[in-house]
Amino acid sequence: MGQTRKIPTRTCTGCRETKNKKDLIRVVRDKDGNVFVDSTGKQNGRGAYICPNVECLQKVIKNKGLERTLKISGISLEVIEQLKKQIGDINE
Repeated sequence: MGQTRKIPTRTCTGCRETKNKKDLIRVVRDKDGNVFVDSTGKQNGRGAYICPNVECLQKVIKNKGLERTLKISGISLEVIEQLKKQIGDINE
């Protein structure tokens, strides 16, 4: 008998829904305090997850969900632009 593997789930910081880890975009804060979008999902550091849709991104920006989850004081515009680009690429 083969064992079935458990699919990891994570909670979106925007809509607060639990979804498969592979379906979400990961944003990471490494030990040096650098914040970046993790396309592999395997980088070391504290991670926050967001659904690949514009509504969740707007919620995260409005309620400062990424800042709270990553325990930082502010998100750079560069990271927000990377998220917008990645969400746009996925939805096209």
